Amino acid sequence: MTVYLVGAGPGDPGLLTRRGAELLSRADVVVHDRLSAHELLSLAPPHAELIDVGKAPKRHRLAQAQINELLVQRGGAGEEVVRLKGGDPFVFARGSEECAALEAAGVPYEVVPGVSSALAVPAYGGIPVTQRFSSTSFTVVTGHEDPSSGEGTVDWDAVARTGGTIVILMGVGRWPLIAERLLAAGRDPDTPAAAVRWGTRPEQRTVRATLATLADHELESPSVIVVGAVAAERFDWFERRPLSGRRVVVTRARAQASALAERLRGMGAVVVEAPSIEPTLPSDGGAAIRDAVDRIGTYDWFVLTSPVGVARTFDLIPDVRVLAGVKVAVVGTGTDAALRRCRVAADLVPERFIAESLLEAFPQPPGEGGRVLVAVAENAGALLPDGLTERGWTVDVAHPYRTAPVPLDDETIAAVARADAVTFTSSSTVTNLLDAVGDSGIPPVVVTIGPVTSATAVERGLSVTAEADPHTIDALVDALVDSLT
Repeated sequence: MTVYLVGAGPGDPGLLTRRGAELLSRADVVVHDRLSAHELLSLAPPHAELIDVGKAPKRHRLAQAQINELLVQRGGAGEEVVRLKGGDPFVFARGSEECAALEAAGVPYEVVPGVSSALAVPAYGGIPVTQRFSSTSFTVVTGHEDPSSGEGTVDWDAVARTGGTIVILMGVGRWPLIAERLLAAGRDPDTPAAAVRWGTRPEQRTVRATLATLADHELESPSVIVVGAVAAERFDWFERRPLSGRRVVVTRARAQASALAERLRGMGAVVVEAPSIEPTLPSDGGAAIRDAVDRIGTYDWFVLTSPVGVARTFDLIPDVRVLAGVKVAVVGTGTDAALRRCRVAADLVPERFIAESLLEAFPQPPGEGGRVLVAVAENAGALLPDGLTERGWTVDVAHPYRTAPVPLDDETIAAVARADAVTFTSSSTVTNLLDAVGDSGIPPVVVTIGPVTSATAVERGLSVTAEADPHTIDALVDALVDSLT
């Protein structure tokens, strides 16, 4: 087996390389540091052991020598070990020291380069490190030098004389001294300077000033500092996104949350994943849905109300030809898309993506009567089957799954309370999140996917800020943006 030193990039999980993602997906052990994006850890298999060796100013979980020993131990034991390092392993990340320890111990290793914060963070801050004719070179230098080196080993006089753009990593703590050295070496006090904190992450913030005045601003780690004419540029594509820096809670089941979470992250939000429900086996173990599927051909209509219901039901259908002569109705575009992935086109998709709209659009039964199979979650409401029965249909209800509450840890509960908004996509997400965090732990902006979910929220004492119209994930995002901007 091998130890892989994988560059995690500067923070945006989308900047991880394909090779890095592949290795994470099969890791036995992931040794990660503080600057690795938390979302990347979800790429590791469920069985993988996650070991946090993160370093913060004046606080180290493990010293570097202990990290080296850990890698040698676990790699030498025959495990697939991913050492996930912020940025690039060989750019001020002590990757060479870890390689040297593995080399000395005879443990196989591989280095997987990552996107360096030296380039990515300025780009996300709207700062090009070079420009034709004006800034034709850039120098990358660390501001966090070996404390045993006294005044330091960086020749700041030479750096200042080089010209072009200076990119300083880990320099916040020593910035006043660094600025003084650059000024003393002849750099113009009015030279533009900028500090980009938490670059490439939703909470990114950029401070712009000059070489002489940047120290007058409150600077915090981790920041990348850029000095040079290019620091005056403001290509602020990243921080102009509509949800930039806003914290939004996603309560969907983890398997369904990724599309919504990615949409929100793409718009700049910090996503707090608090899955309050998860699909599980119905209380009958699935006996009713199996029996219904065995005689699916006896029904006139087959009604599905969720993508999970589609997936669980079609796992039991060996050949879609058994649906010949059976019409299929669905609630919502997500359910329709899931059905199409099973190579089945719905005969009825209502204009509004709620059960009431399906009832309005559903045909009357034929003169001799007709039969409908409704596949819904066990703890879903009875509105749809009751409504069809009132119209004269003979209705069988079978449960491919039920939703169960998911316990939330203290860290997630605290993150929910700090958020700006929460999204609810079903009544059960409302009920279960409130049971987990209490009324006082709900963010001030509440956005729901439809009237049934809104009614549950109001019954539980919440004030609904906005409701998606139409009742889709895309409209939910639009309503959220309108509520927060």
